[in-house]
Amino acid sequence: MAVRRREDTRVSKPWGYEDRWAITDRYLGKILHINAGEALSLQYHKAKDETILVIRGEMDFDLDDEGGRLLTHRLREGDSVRVTPGRRHRMTAVTDVDVFEVSTPEIDDVVRLEDRYGRAGR
Repeated sequence: MAVRRREDTRVSKPWGYEDRWAITDRYLGKILHINAGEALSLQYHKAKDETILVIRGEMDFDLDDEGGRLLTHRLREGDSVRVTPGRRHRMTAVTDVDVFEVSTPEIDDVVRLEDRYGRAGR
């Protein structure tokens, strides 16, 4: 049995951090901590299929609807959303927020369209 400490799996981000607690060839599990007022990139994934669950706090979640219009949804503790490949999305923290994310294993499959930290296109 391999036991890892949270400190060993933490990746600092300009908006907070993520704890990558499960990385396998079949799935990926992360906890995202987003500081109040900060936002992830407006992005989409080519292959990655993910589901998020808000476990603490509140955020605005921008997500393409079926017609490709970007709509904003206020998510609170207990709310979950699935994001399929190709759908644009962005998380913006209203308060400090913690989010469980489970997905397929494509950890670097991120196409950034807009980014307040200068990472768009990377």
